[in-house]
Amino acid sequence: MEPKDRHARHLAHAVRKPLLERTRLPEEWFAPLMAAAVYDPDPSFCRWFVEPAVYAFGRRRVMAALVDYLRIGTDAERAGAVRAWYSAHVPLRADRTPAYGPRGVRDPALDESQDIKAAWLETSQVFAEATDLQMRHRVLLGLPTSRAAYPPPLHELLESTLASARVHPDPHIRRWAAAADQPGSYPSRQIRGNP
Repeated sequence: MEPKDRHARHLAHAVRKPLLERTRLPEEWFAPLMAAAVYDPDPSFCRWFVEPAVYAFGRRRVMAALVDYLRIGTDAERAGAVRAWYSAHVPLRADRTPAYGPRGVRDPALDESQDIKAAWLETSQVFAEATDLQMRHRVLLGLPTSRAAYPPPLHELLESTLASARVHPDPHIRRWAAAADQPGSYPSRQIRGNP
């Protein structure tokens, strides 16, 4: 690592603990935390920004912000959103932060995210639109290969994505499609007839 990269890591590490120790974070910190998570090139370290945001602002809001980056961001921002998406699933523990209320409870609406997860899956179709092959890899390889992971309105989109992936010139993308075609991953009999 370059000395400036090490300095950035030390700074981020120094900031993470105080962020987790706060009961609340100011509203104006949300956008910078999300930007820091998206722009951090290391999937391990972006969690240092995502985790405090999830605790303070809720999983739902964090995931919605990442969906927005995926929808309208540059390829670099989309790649960062894909890296940060994994960290947005961090398990929440009442003993981890005082962001939980008395007796270790918090409003469940802060973390309800099924519809946001569906929006992520739907928005992930950008893999087919991205001109950057690395971006296609990041988005596509982050998608589940199980049909059960997709709500029924997205089954047609999954089938379309798989059809494109099966004939894609890149072997990694074809491998993802092959994994989805494995028994138990995706009911291949329902998609084999699609060209």
